[in-house]
Amino acid sequence: MQDTQPLADNSDFNRLWWHSRRGMLELDVLLIPFLEKAYRDLDKEDQDRYEKLLVCEDTDMFEWFMQRSRPDDPDLQRIVDIILARVQPD
Repeated sequence: MQDTQPLADNSDFNRLWWHSRRGMLELDVLLIPFLEKAYRDLDKEDQDRYEKLLVCEDTDMFEWFMQRSRPDDPDLQRIVDIILARVQPD
């Protein structure tokens, strides 16, 4: 099993790691690996979208990731799509 401790190389990343920990395990298993493996490779605009996603309600995010609904905000939809593409490759 992979160790899911925050990386100590930068406080902003650590802050994001803790904010990626949610009240729902289903979200944790999506967001933490995404942050650890893909976040740093995103361009600045998509990194900002990820941070914007983290202020959303868990119930909303769960609905989006289960593809039961879509965010009204195109920025949020883009980051949801990026995360889903990572966990559901073609």
